Amino acid sequence: MSMENSVETAPPTSFDSLRDAILARRDSFPKRLAQVARFALESPDDIALNTVAEIAAKADVQPSTLIRFAQSLGYSGFSDLQQIFRSRLRDRWPDYAERVQSLRAADAAQGGPLHLLDGFAQTAMDSLLRLRDRADEASLTAAVDLLAGAKTVYILGQRRAFPVASYLAYAFGKLGIRFILLDNLGALLPEQAGFITEDDALIAISFTPYTPSTIETATRIGQRGVPILAITDSAFSPLAPLAKVWLEVAETDFGAFRSLAATLCLAMALAVGTAEKRAEG
Repeated sequence: MSMENSVETAPPTSFDSLRDAILARRDSFPKRLAQVARFALESPDDIALNTVAEIAAKADVQPSTLIRFAQSLGYSGFSDLQQIFRSRLRDRWPDYAERVQSLRAADAAQGGPLHLLDGFAQTAMDSLLRLRDRADEASLTAAVDLLAGAKTVYILGQRRAFPVASYLAYAFGKLGIRFILLDNLGALLPEQAGFITEDDALIAISFTPYTPSTIETATRIGQRGVPILAITDSAFSPLAPLAKVWLEVAETDFGAFRSLAATLCLAMALAVGTAEKRAEG
């Protein structure tokens, strides 16, 4: 029987176990269920707070697909799955739902620059809280060890990710860490990346919808045996399987504009942590 219609294990009872179950099956989900799985991990608050119709619209699937996804994980229906996401909010941010509803009400009743500032500030704070909550000590330690052991750190991030890449270049320079920013100036990205060796390391940064040239360049570099640290927004990111270490950072959006607050916070931690690790050696 197909995975959509049969499951042999009991459904997960906590968000952490649910996340592990989704990640374990990420390569075997049918296309539409994989789309829901990706959305659930990238936007768990939307799953918790929205209706089935709203979630389906945001995930770009039919409502029936949400039900099939829940059943594939052992739940009797989508509402049972949704309770796991709602419990996560109650356990960790008791007032989150109220704040989101308040923000929505303000959207309808207010406008202007001050309201925009309030909205962007709120999403930045939400992103930072999410980063702190999801931070994995083992992964962060492995990332710092990888960078500290590299002869030269190459940094690749384009389009929306470029501010993060340029900040890392600035920070590494100030901290005395040898780096090369792959900025693609003059369309010379292939030539810039051609100098990297197995003694170096690549930081590759990309978020949905993922910049093709970043993925293509990281793929070529990885094929040469260069260790890669990926900073991305999902286990379903094409960067994740390329990386020796990958770090997840999912930014909250306000009016479809995503913050970079959490990503820059993570970049600061990596830069300073790498400098401290090198000083120890």
